[in-house]
Amino acid sequence: MTLVLAVNNVRANRMGVAASFAAVLLAVTLVAGGGLVVAAAGARDELNDVMGLLVLSAVVSGFVSVFVVAGTLSLHVLRQHRTWGLLRSVGMTPRQVRRLVTVEALVVAVLASAAGCVLAVPYAVLMAGFVRLTGLAPAGVPVRVTPGPFIVALVVGLVVTLLAARVAARKAVRVGPLEVLRDSAAQRLLLPWPRAVAGVVALGGGGALVFLVPRVEPVAAVPTGLGATMALCVGASALGPVVLRGIGWLLGAVVAGLDPGAGMLARASLVAQPRRAMSAASPVMLTVALACTFLFAVTTSDVAAGVTRTGASVWAAPTLVGSAVIYTVISVLNATAMTMTERAEELRLLRTVGTAPRQLTRAVVWETLIVTAVGVLIGTGIAAACLTALGQAATGRPWFAYSLPQYAGLVLVCAVSGLAGGLAATRRARRGPLLQGR
Repeated sequence: MTLVLAVNNVRANRMGVAASFAAVLLAVTLVAGGGLVVAAAGARDELNDVMGLLVLSAVVSGFVSVFVVAGTLSLHVLRQHRTWGLLRSVGMTPRQVRRLVTVEALVVAVLASAAGCVLAVPYAVLMAGFVRLTGLAPAGVPVRVTPGPFIVALVVGLVVTLLAARVAARKAVRVGPLEVLRDSAAQRLLLPWPRAVAGVVALGGGGALVFLVPRVEPVAAVPTGLGATMALCVGASALGPVVLRGIGWLLGAVVAGLDPGAGMLARASLVAQPRRAMSAASPVMLTVALACTFLFAVTTSDVAAGVTRTGASVWAAPTLVGSAVIYTVISVLNATAMTMTERAEELRLLRTVGTAPRQLTRAVVWETLIVTAVGVLIGTGIAAACLTALGQAATGRPWFAYSLPQYAGLVLVCAVSGLAGGLAATRRARRGPLLQGR
């Protein structure tokens, strides 16, 4: 019975399942492939000089994988709150709901992890080729298949997926049997206390690491700075709905002045559902914070040491962090598409009261751009704090080097990905039949 319900639920929520599958598959590919490259480099003494960068790249990929998988699975489960309310209303117990969520997550995790392990080897070979071309390892990195990286990747793919699903399932079973009858889109609780406590602890830990960056040994400064970035990203993601509601209201007021109808719709949606919007802003924040910290930390170190990179070596740092950035950009597209799909009924209702499709399109565009802007602002703040500490550790003064074209490119890619996901996910609701199934 549970398996039948899980299959039917998958058919009814294909976009969420596809996004979850892609998140787990790419996570396993990144972790296993990065681990194979690190293991191969560790077996050769002449590659000891680049081992630090390879390990940092693998750690960043691992953190991004855990962050994205947990966020995607939680969003997929929680956006079905009315489904869980309907199942509770026909007699399903909380235990059965948890079992249903677990079975669905297990099927996705097993299939995606298996596919990810298959793709990990060609990905590792490709990464080793880029490492050789950029001059980090002129002699090359001979990739060999070893079980260790695959075990770690399976832990990320299976354990993290199941844990995220179980945590989300606990929230799902709290949905009362009458939840399906609620028509209000406003969230009753902006920030549950466990989330608030976790966010404050993560922010405190990240702040402590930022303070320690200039005071640790030089060789440990960059790892400590990246650790601070990760901790601050976790804290900001947890507490983000509060920030997003405030910034979203301010930016929404500006947009409402420029485009009254569509701007007011965008602002109302952000104020009513800041947690849903933060689910789309978090991948943007993660992309900007981690990519800027990694790339500009290398740039700052080069400037402090008087090193000028030319030719293929210019692409060394972007190559090491590029895969993680691509993964987070894909998660931006998926998260935006999932959050906007949830608004399909709202958009159809607005059309029935006379809102034009063009006006709805502008509202989706404005809302996506505001969410992206919030993610960029938070991510930039995190990166700036960590890079300032790293610059002080390298030069003795609060300063860091950066590349405006690289930063602008990151922001542009995040904005385009968000717009593509949001507009594609709402196209049918904005321009298709008012009644589903026709």
